[in-house]
Amino acid sequence: VKVKIPFGDKYLDAIFSVPEKKPTYGVVLTHGAGGDMNFPHLVSLAAYLASHGVLCLRFTCKGLNVAYRTKAFKAVVEYLKLSDDYKLSGVFLAGRSMGSRAAASVIRQLSQDEDDDDDGFIQGLVCLSYPLHRPKLQSKLRDEDLLLISCPVLFVSGSADEMCEKQLLEGVVSKMKAPKKIHWIDKANHGMAVKGRTTDDVMEEINAQVFSWLRENVQLQHN
Repeated sequence: VKVKIPFGDKYLDAIFSVPEKKPTYGVVLTHGAGGDMNFPHLVSLAAYLASHGVLCLRFTCKGLNVAYRTKAFKAVVEYLKLSDDYKLSGVFLAGRSMGSRAAASVIRQLSQDEDDDDDGFIQGLVCLSYPLHRPKLQSKLRDEDLLLISCPVLFVSGSADEMCEKQLLEGVVSKMKAPKKIHWIDKANHGMAVKGRTTDDVMEEINAQVFSWLRENVQLQHN
């Protein structure tokens, strides 16, 4: 279902992937610095989630400024929260590369707005290829939002990602207060390409990991 989401005086293009049964949970998903919501990995993940009963709302926001992307992400979450068509118990925010930085930033901001206690609507964060540092610039880590988040976080990263050195991410994760998990895609680069494996094969691994983690976390919060 295609929708246009109001954002300031503009609209963001977005697509709902809707499960057959009425969903209780949703995932808001966005792309990296290049590309848009039709990036194959996002399309694949959205279809997989919907076929497993999770609503997925993916959107395009072209700005290359992370603060702008964060504002856009916030507008989409707000839109979904107030939507009459889909009454969800909670959502997970997910993004690829720069999109995951924006998602982390949204969660940190919402958790810091005391008056906007988001009543547990945001259940967790999924970071696909989180860009922890610029290629070859490992001294400056983009970890400030991650360290302030308290909801569950899943990282899916390539072990050969030139923007997320394995030991550095493991170091940041060990300092995080939130419940967290890293799933390494063996020998994958930042674009999740692995020599000798098809894109579909890699995407299947990612999709299954994301879904099983979502399911675990929804159950944990209900017990």
